[in-house]
Amino acid sequence: MKWVPEAEKAVKKVPFFVRKRVRARVEKEAIAEGKPVITLAEVQATQRRYLNNMESEMRGYQLDSCFGPSGCANRAVDSTPLIPRIQALLEEADLLGFLKQTVAGKLRFHHELRVTVADCPNACSQPQIKDIGILGACRPAVTDNDCTQCEACVDACPEDVIFWSDETGRPRIETSGCIACGKCVAACPTETIAAGQTGYRVQLGGKLGRHPRLATELPGIYDEERVIRIIQDCIVFYKANSRNGKRLAELLSTADIEAYGATGRFPDSC
Repeated sequence: MKWVPEAEKAVKKVPFFVRKRVRARVEKEAIAEGKPVITLAEVQATQRRYLNNMESEMRGYQLDSCFGPSGCANRAVDSTPLIPRIQALLEEADLLGFLKQTVAGKLRFHHELRVTVADCPNACSQPQIKDIGILGACRPAVTDNDCTQCEACVDACPEDVIFWSDETGRPRIETSGCIACGKCVAACPTETIAAGQTGYRVQLGGKLGRHPRLATELPGIYDEERVIRIIQDCIVFYKANSRNGKRLAELLSTADIEAYGATGRFPDSC
């Protein structure tokens, strides 16, 4: 559908975490009214209706993901099986009912618990600024397969942490700088570098707002079952401690998250 420049400019001013919803609503309402072009008037009318009925649009959580297997050539994993499991877990937690009981006044989208999944470390879905961020990871491993010395892995590494070793006659990976994107695995024609540990990195406690904070990453790479348990633990802690819409980042310090990464336990209360 065609948008006039003024309408495009107006919708870009909508907060990014609801922009897709507002844009889709504008087009839906314009189609229902038989309007082939979106003007500023349509955007403003939809915004007024949307903001006035915001509470009816809420689910108590926001679950976002990147393009996934059909649209991203950089993915380290395919999160397609994981996302519906996360959504079912969030629905079962009845976070909307929890917010209605604990938030004074009208509910707003910024009250919702936010979870995002990215299939690769490029993190287009912005896991670093969400309550729970999940990033696909593929840790490379050097195998015993013969190496042709093509150095395709060296060229493919965005972090410049793969080097050719004359001593061993095969590549060497500086694991401390590797972000487990898997690009070297995909580039190697002989599987001299192959997929080692594959799964997800998990980050907790990110937020924007007046006091923004980047999420803190838990150590290691986790399989799907462990990711689900981490989200369950976060929900239990959140519901036990959040009042009046406080975000996870306001409830957990960096030290708390690091302690959880080491012990698997959040503080009893905050």
